[in-house]
Amino acid sequence: MASKKGAYENTASDTDFRKKYDRAEYAAKAAEREAKEKEESKLRYEAKLVGKKYYAPLTGDEVLTQARASRLDVSANVGKVVLMPAGAATGKRGRGAGFYCADCDLTFKDNLQWVEHENSMQHLRAIGQTGEVKRASVEEVHERIRLLWERMEEERRGDVKTLGERLEVRREEEEKEREARREKRRELVERRKKVKEEEVKVKTEYGEDVRIEGEHDEDDMMASMGIVGFGSSKK
Repeated sequence: MASKKGAYENTASDTDFRKKYDRAEYAAKAAEREAKEKEESKLRYEAKLVGKKYYAPLTGDEVLTQARASRLDVSANVGKVVLMPAGAATGKRGRGAGFYCADCDLTFKDNLQWVEHENSMQHLRAIGQTGEVKRASVEEVHERIRLLWERMEEERRGDVKTLGERLEVRREEEEKEREARREKRRELVERRKKVKEEEVKVKTEYGEDVRIEGEHDEDDMMASMGIVGFGSSKK
């Protein structure tokens, strides 16, 4: 029987369109996965014997634990209908009805369990954090407090609904601006007063012959132009 040839004069069969898998490669991956699962089971059993909870070992690529960039929104799905497949998980493992953690592949039935899990070492290890925090300096603490206060003020202004509340917020902002301008004026007056006191102190110590920087600029300019004075000729 003659072999079938394709358009490019090569031998083809009815199943050549199917993807071909490297059996040796996938067998090695399966063996590696089984060895990893066996080692994890052993570590879990040893931790259980000593009364401790098992956590995934550190790989060295983790970073220090940082604060969340946004709040946990536990009310995002309130009033919504979510369709779940027939084979959805009924326990914690896998995606099911409730609060789902994609990093750990766990589902929680109430928000308290979910929030506790988000703060747990198990979840921190799953997202690549060590569970240790960096010790902040005094300047960083002050900056953090300022940012939090500004965020609270923005949220409070965003929650304003009535005209009276909007006018009250506007009055507070104008009062803050006026206070900032008054503070700048006070600082300017204090600086000028300090400079004046320094000039008086210098003249008191060294006499009237001492030239203060900027005091005789106008006289020097007139002298360089040949203008000695505008005195009257009347006697």
